[in-house]
Amino acid sequence: MKSNLLCLYGIVFLFLNSCSEPKQKTEQLPNFLLLLSDNHYYSHLGCYGDPVVKTPAIDRLALEGLRFTNAFCASPSCTPARGAILTGQDIWRLGNGGNLWGSLADTIPTYTDLLEDAGYLVGHDRKGWGPGDYTAGGRKRNPAGYTFKNFGEFLDKRESGQSWSFWLSSRNPHRPFEHGAGLASGIDPNKVEVPPYLPDTKEVRLDISDYYYQIQQFDHEVAEAIDLLKQRGELENTVIIICGDNGWMMPRGLANLYDYGTRVPLIINWPKKIKQNRVVDDFVSLNDLAPTILEIAEIDIPKQMTAKSLITIMESDTSGRIEADRNFIVTARERHALVRKGGLGYPGRSIRTDDYLYIHNITPDRWPAGDPPLYGDIDLHMLQDKSPTKEYMMANKDLPEVKKLYEQAFLKRPEHELFDLKNDPYQMVNLAYDSNYTLVMNNLIVKLNDYLIQTKDPRVTGKLENWDELPYYQENDWIGKPRKEAQEKFGLEEAYSYH
Repeated sequence: MKSNLLCLYGIVFLFLNSCSEPKQKTEQLPNFLLLLSDNHYYSHLGCYGDPVVKTPAIDRLALEGLRFTNAFCASPSCTPARGAILTGQDIWRLGNGGNLWGSLADTIPTYTDLLEDAGYLVGHDRKGWGPGDYTAGGRKRNPAGYTFKNFGEFLDKRESGQSWSFWLSSRNPHRPFEHGAGLASGIDPNKVEVPPYLPDTKEVRLDISDYYYQIQQFDHEVAEAIDLLKQRGELENTVIIICGDNGWMMPRGLANLYDYGTRVPLIINWPKKIKQNRVVDDFVSLNDLAPTILEIAEIDIPKQMTAKSLITIMESDTSGRIEADRNFIVTARERHALVRKGGLGYPGRSIRTDDYLYIHNITPDRWPAGDPPLYGDIDLHMLQDKSPTKEYMMANKDLPEVKKLYEQAFLKRPEHELFDLKNDPYQMVNLAYDSNYTLVMNNLIVKLNDYLIQTKDPRVTGKLENWDELPYYQENDWIGKPRKEAQEKFGLEEAYSYH
């Protein structure tokens, strides 16, 4: 009898114990560190094969992690590209978030908001999301998180054991550059690669050398951040993401749907989970980072996010192509800077595959580089500081070796552009009006439009968002004021109004 009672007590004890509150997770959820360069073309890193620029810290993270060869931003413009990273959505779904110097409505979920709701500390330094006015969208802080002076200050503010997400928002290699710094640092301008769409001159080579120097400064920032993680014992539990927000600030780069405006470096390093030294060729978007981060953090992915998590790729042991359906990418642009009369933009949509790039220039009657004579969507838009490559091309536009390059970068373009990437990797020969490529182009147009319809792009659904009339939250840009030297060099007026 006594033994039966003991058994009964044991059963009751086990039952009551099983009905008690479940044990809380003792393992801290992963941290996220986004190391974001500003205006950086994908191949300009040592780990991507550039023989001149020296980036040992980034190269090591790539060697110990995962490097993507076909990563693209959503738009060749800072505000929409950064907004797309945060929201996991295409830019035409972001309202005024699709424009430079726009806003981002608080009704659009961001992965940082969801992380914060789950107990994460979220922060950024410098630009974060932007440029723009986040308060105009009803937000009380930058969409990238709370603003801190630097990464160290951010880590000091976190509670013990609290998971976190931080954007280290470098200004490098955004212009203005430190002119002459590349040469002074030991970079040999004779060894830099000048893409064939730019003139191969001393001025251009020195300009690219200065750009490389700024990338090397970004690498120093990366090294300092990694050292800090090690000092704080946070390295093993941190997902480290390195990427650029959009392409470089050269003619046919920033604000263009060519590769040099949209193709960016992307490296993910996570010591706990990612097999080392993997290189993936799948087409991926920086938009994919939002659902990826949420999945890692065990947070439900909002249905509004049109992007796709990279978890399957990250967990794979192989290189090359991992997911068969990641065989194309769609990019877009609306209004970049205020560079056309009336604040008009230059809308476009593009689709990129292994073999072709198709671009639809929706308003071909407008100047793609901005109204002359400032051509403000190229480089420093008001000529308020030195832009050596742009200015060389403007000053020498009639030289035989410059004329065609100038026309391609500065003058008006047809509605359709099609490039055969196997034979024309720099996208200089438009085949859109070649009858031999009609079938190819039509197939790409159908594929592009199917995607735009599926993701409800107002430009194809008919519910048009008039991006030209949306607010631009930098009043000073309505008046272009080139610097005195540029006025004298190009016979410019003191000011140009875009009202």
